[in-house]
Amino acid sequence: MPRSDDKIKAVFSVVNCICHDQRVLKIAGVVNDLGCNVTIIGRRKGDCCRESDLPFRTFRFRMLFNRGFLFYSFFNIRLFFYLLFHNYDVMIANDLDTLLPNFLVAVLKRRSLVYDSHEYFTGVPELTGRIFVTWVWKTIESYIFPRLKHVMTVSDSLALQYEKEYGIRPVTVRNCSVSSAGIEGYSGNETGIKAGDLLLIFQGGGINIDRGGEELVEAMRYTSGVSLIVAGSGDVIGRLKNRVLDLELADRILFLDMMPWEELMKYTRSADAGLSLDKDTNMNYRFSLPNKLFDYISAGIPVIAGNLPEVAGIIKKYDCGIIIPEITPEAIAEAVETLKNDRELLNKLRRNVVYASEDLSWEKESEKVKKFYERVFKEK
Repeated sequence: MPRSDDKIKAVFSVVNCICHDQRVLKIAGVVNDLGCNVTIIGRRKGDCCRESDLPFRTFRFRMLFNRGFLFYSFFNIRLFFYLLFHNYDVMIANDLDTLLPNFLVAVLKRRSLVYDSHEYFTGVPELTGRIFVTWVWKTIESYIFPRLKHVMTVSDSLALQYEKEYGIRPVTVRNCSVSSAGIEGYSGNETGIKAGDLLLIFQGGGINIDRGGEELVEAMRYTSGVSLIVAGSGDVIGRLKNRVLDLELADRILFLDMMPWEELMKYTRSADAGLSLDKDTNMNYRFSLPNKLFDYISAGIPVIAGNLPEVAGIIKKYDCGIIIPEITPEAIAEAVETLKNDRELLNKLRRNVVYASEDLSWEKESEKVKKFYERVFKEK
């Protein structure tokens, strides 16, 4: 490891708003604890927190464009020149949309490069039917990936897919949550939820198409004595809010904006169950292990989820939830009613979640990160 007066300088690059990217913040924390000077580069959005609220040195680009070709083009150009004219020893690209400038600068300046693939980027639903855009991203990936030495990703299924495509098996670091045992959940009065209702939570930083939000709102029509918190942001939030008004369910469904993780967990710990409803419509969702799954487990609440291999594998292993065969309003409502009416089952699942939370914690998972970066630092 470097001496205290000669610390390794590590820079993380991410397209998202830094404040809400829990994976980047957690891994940056591990790297910082290993004795490195850490900088995180991201984008500035309207709801971003202040630099003083973050534990690391940060630099955030203000962007004229918020999405599409112009956004990614200008972000990557700015990132390239920023990295080129600043001195870092280790560069960490988070997802494919930051990999190219990191790779180019790492080659030019002979620096160590780490690639952390948070998802199967070329298989996201936003690229479905966009043949040329998909080809561009896949071309970048297929050129750079075989030349990488240090790669990590979020699930074993995704690691196996990359190994099949490029002959490199990434290290799997799951998005396990920090222990939330010290966080006290809100009371019913504080959340405004009707007393006695079974309380569900559906959280996510990307509540987008094919993530089950529409079906969940429709499912609430078929339940009674059930309330729901939808916490997060995404492309379909406006549509969900309008549908809730149409169905006259506003007294049972509460929408919350993105918030710091500690605040979010106060709501999650107050719930009786959490929902993870990604559909098997694309390779990215199929291989995913979403943050919300581990947040629910950390909070000690059972999970209702679709039958995707990685998510279902966790639930089956620890018997900590209900797997529904398909993402339909009827299937969701049936699972919810089962939990509401079978308190013995609900209590058993709660006990099993507590056991799972001891095993699926960031405190344990971060040991993989330490070993990974210790190997990277040996190059210095």
